[in-house]
Amino acid sequence: MKRRRFIQTTALATAALSSFPNWALTQETLSTDQLIGKGNPELIEKNGYRLRPAVSAAFDNMAAAAQQDGIGIQVVSSYRDYAHQNRIWERKFKSYTANGMSDLDAIKKIIEYSTIPGTSRHHWATDLDIIQSGTGVTSNVLDPDKFHGTGPFCELKAWLDQHAESFGFYEVYTNNYGRKGFNYEPWHFSYAPLSVGYLQQYKKLDVAEILQQEHLLGSEAFTSAFINQYRTENILDINPALLS
Repeated sequence: MKRRRFIQTTALATAALSSFPNWALTQETLSTDQLIGKGNPELIEKNGYRLRPAVSAAFDNMAAAAQQDGIGIQVVSSYRDYAHQNRIWERKFKSYTANGMSDLDAIKKIIEYSTIPGTSRHHWATDLDIIQSGTGVTSNVLDPDKFHGTGPFCELKAWLDQHAESFGFYEVYTNNYGRKGFNYEPWHFSYAPLSVGYLQQYKKLDVAEILQQEHLLGSEAFTSAFINQYRTENILDINPALLS
């Protein structure tokens, strides 16, 4: 990166985090409904995303810095409420079971990449899925291979690896050896100054009780053992920086 662009990028990153020294944001205590995607969070809606105001400001600064280096960022997904996540769940569950999978096998297939409704980090409006814009690629964009080697989004991946954390954004489902739960997602980033605290609040919920009350498709397969494993591996086996 050229010195002038480095200075500009550093200035934008400083602006993004200057209001949050040591990431000690005043943590809003979210209701259970907000934590599981049934609340009504204050959102900024623009540029193809819906995010909390602090997340929006930080993301806009990061996108501007990337643009200065000739890299466009396109948001594929941001805030998802419970109903949205449930539509994804039901579509996949019906598709897999219609093709002969058992309920449990269908659920295991779904949670390779998609969360059970009520457990998605996207419910908090702190997380977003992003790709590189201007590449002409419009299908199957959330494919790890597209972010590496000669893939169309590899420049964005390299840029994010170097700069995203300075704006407060961390890759959630890393490619670290031995990590369990959801598959590697090089497109999914979380705004740590808020999401770390929200996860701490979420961990206090009785996930098993919540999921059993929702009567989701396939929920009969949500045994105590399954829920405990899902909590340990899918919810909590993430980038360690997002756990502290």
